[in-house]
Amino acid sequence: MKVVVGRLTGVFGVRGELKCRPAPAGAAAFAAGRSYALGASPGARELRCRSVRHHHEKLLVAFEGIDSPEAARALTGSELYADQGEAELGPDEYRDADLVGLRLLDEAGRELGSVTAVRHLPAQDCLVVGTQGALVPLVKAFVRRIDLESGTIVTSLPEGLL
Repeated sequence: MKVVVGRLTGVFGVRGELKCRPAPAGAAAFAAGRSYALGASPGARELRCRSVRHHHEKLLVAFEGIDSPEAARALTGSELYADQGEAELGPDEYRDADLVGLRLLDEAGRELGSVTAVRHLPAQDCLVVGTQGALVPLVKAFVRRIDLESGTIVTSLPEGLL
């Protein structure tokens, strides 16, 4: 099974490097010589990593055959996938599939809805909740506890967010 390990967010420099925002489970998955898919389905285009380096809070990655800003720009916005075994989880990190289906509760235990998806947005990851698709930022200020065993996420949300 393939999982998202990062999102290509922009071009860096003139040699085809790309800025990459690692997914929560993806930072450890990046290394020169590894291949990444541009989709989860079989037959998705594969890119072989030429180099990886840290730059501020992002990674800069270069791929074989991507040698110009124009070629790199065509990949901007793409998600990179790797085999699940290559994506190691750290403390308080979860795979999207682990979160989908969990019940969202407030601190008093009232059910607010169920997580239907996880969106990886530029500012932060968000839980998609309920049939209306409300977005709940997946940040410590709002998410108090994630309990996979009980299937719940306890939150403290500002009035009117849901």
